[in-house]
Amino acid sequence: MLVVADENIPYAREVFGRLGEVRLVHGRRITRDVLRSADLLFVRSITPVEPPLLDNTRVGFLGTATIGTDHINEAYLASRSISFASAPGSNANSVAEYMVAALLVMAERRGFELAGKTIGIVGVGNVGSRVAQKVRALGMTPLLNDPPIQRVTGEERYRPLDELLGADVLTFHVPLTQTGEDATLHLCDAALLGKLRPGCIVINTSRGPVVDGAALREHLARGRLSAVLDVWEGEPDIDADLLGLVSIATPHIAGYSLDGKVNGTLMIYRAACEFLGIEPERIPLDLPVPEPAVLHIDASGRPPEDVLREAVLSSYDILRDDAALRRIGQMDALGRGSFFDRLRKEYPVRREFPSRRIVLRNASGELAEQLKLLGFRPGDH
Repeated sequence: MLVVADENIPYAREVFGRLGEVRLVHGRRITRDVLRSADLLFVRSITPVEPPLLDNTRVGFLGTATIGTDHINEAYLASRSISFASAPGSNANSVAEYMVAALLVMAERRGFELAGKTIGIVGVGNVGSRVAQKVRALGMTPLLNDPPIQRVTGEERYRPLDELLGADVLTFHVPLTQTGEDATLHLCDAALLGKLRPGCIVINTSRGPVVDGAALREHLARGRLSAVLDVWEGEPDIDADLLGLVSIATPHIAGYSLDGKVNGTLMIYRAACEFLGIEPERIPLDLPVPEPAVLHIDASGRPPEDVLREAVLSSYDILRDDAALRRIGQMDALGRGSFFDRLRKEYPVRREFPSRRIVLRNASGELAEQLKLLGFRPGDH
């Protein structure tokens, strides 16, 4: 059995090798010719699965190691009787940790405390619900919007989008859908941006086209809003002018913790086993120990948010990712797309907060609890 997999899926050979011979290919180079003799296909978000990619191939199962599926034409798969699985929730914690890092950096830059601020969360599925948990640990008040969930549950905590527009932060965690009652294409458009309170921070870690990039660029140029963008319209050929106006800019890596990516690998492996009618094996994977593995932090006389910021940025330096992407501004247009892809392909190992222990000195019980809620484990004194 031949397995073709995106070479950027971590541990692909070790995991999918339990199913057959594995051929690793760059995600943008997966073509019908490559798949001619393949039985199983595993991709990430940069591989669009549309007709006629799988025509005249043996592929009977497709797995995407991502939570989003807008790059997959599911109707096409159904017409070919090809089984399909994704990895919903696999990187939810990774994105939530990215959000924590971004918020702490923005608060420091703009000279305010997160505690007491409001954050509108648009989309409260696997990712958005995890974000809500994390921002509560920071002392923020989340305002939730998710029409599909609200229609099913009837819960009043899910509010109309208009009621979120006065929040201090507005963040999007929705799938990209182009039609229907809950279409999200340009959900954040010029009209919505114009209704946001001055100084609002707009954050998008979902899919680029959820936010109208041209409209956002105009508002940022006027200094009325600020933005954190991890996803961009037209990836990998992103708008360099918009990049120059965004406060924090990263190359679609919010969900790129190694922990999250490994979760995705294992989820689609198990789905493939179910398709094949075999029992999934327990596969021991030794993830690298983070550096540093133990954080020693003295909280004496320090504002709690400073301590949280030190812990978070010592674990995930979001500004390193920001600096890496900004090098695109020094390149000609032809080289930007390949550079964007390379940043993702060569992304350094990033472990999530629970992989570290924190030894706190002179800290209140409340601060220790906040760090625990963010995911850090207490260390030995």
